[in-house]
Amino acid sequence: MATLLRKIGLIRLHDRDTEDPKHHQGSLKGSKGNQKNNKHCQTNDTNILSTPEIKARKLDQHAKEKPSGKDKQGKDAKEKQQTGGGGSKATSASSIPPLAPHRQHCTQVRTRRLMKELQEIRRLGDNFITVELVEDNLFDWNVKLHQVDKDSALWQDMKETSTEFILLNVSFPDNFPFSPPFMRVLTPRLENGYVLDGGAICMELLTPRGWSSAYTVEAVMRQFAASLVKGQGRICRKAGKSKKAFSRKEAEATFKSLVKTHEKYGWVSPPVSDG
Repeated sequence: MATLLRKIGLIRLHDRDTEDPKHHQGSLKGSKGNQKNNKHCQTNDTNILSTPEIKARKLDQHAKEKPSGKDKQGKDAKEKQQTGGGGSKATSASSIPPLAPHRQHCTQVRTRRLMKELQEIRRLGDNFITVELVEDNLFDWNVKLHQVDKDSALWQDMKETSTEFILLNVSFPDNFPFSPPFMRVLTPRLENGYVLDGGAICMELLTPRGWSSAYTVEAVMRQFAASLVKGQGRICRKAGKSKKAFSRKEAEATFKSLVKTHEKYGWVSPPVSDG
C-alpha cells in the first residue's frame, strides 16, 4: 500500500513538471486577478516598484521631470522679468505723487485772487495802470505805469522822450498771495529811483519779510511810483546805455543780492563795500 501511494505521488510530481506553460500562466493570471480584487492586496504600483529595472527607469524619469538647478534659476529669472517688468511699471506709476491737496488749494487761491485784482484794475477810472497777460498766462503780467508825480523830474523826462508809460513785468509764485510777486522794470532804462541792475527793484515790501497778503497789485504799483520819485529816478539818456535792455537773469541775481544785504544790515543804507 505504501509503495502504491509513493508511485501515485511520483506520477503527480511528473504531471506538474510536464504541465502546459500556457495553462500555468493562465492560472497565474487568475491568481493576480483575485489579488487585484482583494482590497487588502498590494497594488500594481507596489509590485512594479519592487522590480529593480523598473525602479531604475522610474528614477531616470523622475530626474528628467525635475528641473536642474540652472534650469530652475533661469525659469525663476524669466518669471521675475515677466512679473518684475510689470511690477516696476506699477511701482513707477504709483511712485508719481498726485497733486498735493495743499498745492491745489494754493493754486485755487492764487487764481481767484488774481482774477479779482484784474477786474478791480479794469474798473479804475484814473488810467493809473493797465495790465496785459503775457501769452494769456494769468500768473505773468506786463503792467504799464502811466503816471508818476507830475512835479517830478521823471515825469518831465517822460514828456521830453515821449515815453507814455513805464513797463514792468510781474510774475506771481505758486503760493501767492502769501509770498510776494517778482517785479522788475522792462522799459525804459531807468537810473536811480531804487531801480538796480537788470531792472530789479529795491523795495522791502517785495521781499518775504516785508510782504503782506493784504497788498494788492495796484497798491504795490502806487508804492513803486512813489519810490521812483523819492529816489530821484530818471530815464537814462546816455548813448548806447539807454538802448541796452534789462534782462530777467540779471534782475533776479541783483534782487537776491540786495535781499541778502538788507537781511544782514536791515533796510537802511548799507556800507559802500556791500554795494
